[in-house]
Amino acid sequence: MTAALPSLALALLYLLQVGAQVPVQLDLDTEKFAGVWHVTAIASNCSIFLKMRDGMKSSTAIISFMPEGDLAMKLVWTLMHKCQKFELLFQQSEQAGHYTGAQEKRDLHVMETDYSHYAVLHEAHLGEAEPSTALQLLTREQDLSPQLLQKFMELILTVGLTKDMLAILPKSDQCTRDIS
Repeated sequence: MTAALPSLALALLYLLQVGAQVPVQLDLDTEKFAGVWHVTAIASNCSIFLKMRDGMKSSTAIISFMPEGDLAMKLVWTLMHKCQKFELLFQQSEQAGHYTGAQEKRDLHVMETDYSHYAVLHEAHLGEAEPSTALQLLTREQDLSPQLLQKFMELILTVGLTKDMLAILPKSDQCTRDIS
């Protein structure tokens, strides 16, 4: 137990540091932000992601908000030729656009969005292993413009990630009927 305390303290310090440095969308309009999004690009230092990224395809996410302001996200990923469903719930923090996931020790920021074309999410994850960071590019359509990709690649560097951690996910409609 005592040996775990320094690790826990470092993990909490990491989360505080990440939370303090990540900008959020000012006055996030949850009604405009809610709906169907496609995860078209991800950059992450997570070792599991880095091993799997070459086999990943675009996924579909449905984002909704609870009456108390919490963010619910349903994801369907094509992994190993199967549709895998995930449901995540993030509690609203005191800052609009910032959410936390207590059970899974996740910290989510809606960095920016124009609501109708793209959104950039920053996620810090403190699991059992080492902390990881991910930046996700969500788009309303699966198409990814060169300008938007360039903007995303510039943002990757601002959060301490590198371009070699980037995966541009190919289009997929394999699991779209499974998202409900």
